[in-house]
Amino acid sequence: MTDVRIPEGFDFTDPDLYTNRVPLAELAELRRTAPVWWNAQPRGSSGFDDEGFWVVSRHADVKAVSLDSALYSSWENTAIIRLNEGAGPEQIDMQRLILLNIDPPRHTGLRGIISRGFTPRAVNGLRAALADRAGAIVRAALAEGTGDFVQDVASELPLQAIAELLGVPQDDRRKLFAWSNQMIGGDDPDVEGDPQQAAMELLGYSMAMAEQRKGCPMDDIVTKLVQAEVEGSALTADEFGFFVILLAVAGNETTRNAISHGMAAFLDNPEQWALYRAERPATTADEIVRWATPVVAFQRTATADTELGGQRIRKGDRVGMFYSSANFDEEVFTDPRRFDITRSPNPHLGFGGSGAHYCIGANLARLEIELMFEAIADHMPGIAAAGAPVRQRSGWLNGITSFPVTYT
Repeated sequence: MTDVRIPEGFDFTDPDLYTNRVPLAELAELRRTAPVWWNAQPRGSSGFDDEGFWVVSRHADVKAVSLDSALYSSWENTAIIRLNEGAGPEQIDMQRLILLNIDPPRHTGLRGIISRGFTPRAVNGLRAALADRAGAIVRAALAEGTGDFVQDVASELPLQAIAELLGVPQDDRRKLFAWSNQMIGGDDPDVEGDPQQAAMELLGYSMAMAEQRKGCPMDDIVTKLVQAEVEGSALTADEFGFFVILLAVAGNETTRNAISHGMAAFLDNPEQWALYRAERPATTADEIVRWATPVVAFQRTATADTELGGQRIRKGDRVGMFYSSANFDEEVFTDPRRFDITRSPNPHLGFGGSGAHYCIGANLARLEIELMFEAIADHMPGIAAAGAPVRQRSGWLNGITSFPVTYT
């Protein structure tokens, strides 16, 4: 194996790094020279009692880790590869209540409660209503003339959709937006609010909803959760609350960022925007997700000594699955640094690398992206950037917090 040309002390989860860029060049270097590479960290600096983790950079290896929940655990250290500054064991214990951080077989039972609500057939049943919402969102932005694309457009359809699915009144959707921003924005000084306090407020809100549904059931996910049994018993109050937290955050943040990055990519590649306006390729949403890769990385923890990509992994080691690297792997994608909305096949890992934790809302996310860009192309095809996108300070999210545009 050749020498790795990564600067000494480089940390692939440094939040300051992502305020400027995703380290695609450095990840490409790892794919060439050290596909499983030790990322050293000062003990405890990322919220874990260890001295670093393994960066897994190749598509095949990321997928292999994703598929083996027995060997690579989400529960041991959770899936979040860098916790908020100052986090510790208490935060890890709290995170373990979230579906994302639960291993099979319990994960399988919990996931089954709501999985039928996200099948292709179920999601397609939402198409007409969501298309109407997308059109209304774009027309409202157009009437303003200029604005912040993230706030005005990208965030709105995911928020409205997840509020509808959860049974949250639309007037309260901005509360979900604020709480989810605060919960994942602990590393970003521009995000006001305490992540722990935001989690407590969302927990309280969700538990109040649960009490309402017990007396007045509705056709929504909260009612399904209230009535559900897993392994013969109902969800605990904490399990219920953190289930709602996962749906609220995952159903908002990732799709919002995909739409924001997608718009930026179109404006940076006007020939692709012209192609989209003329032909509306069905492959567009998946290329936007590949290009954006809203979640840079999740992690697993090895439950036994093993080997991955020619590298020995010890029991207890954290293993980072870098989707932002896998989605630009030259062994899998032709000219991966090119934004190409006709790309097919497109086996990206933007929704996870398959396996037990594959994104349950992938079908809904694709539909929201598709409908949002159809509405933009129909109503304001001349949209233009009025400034550069502002990137989120985060060690594991590829986020855009604001994007000034002119709506025309």
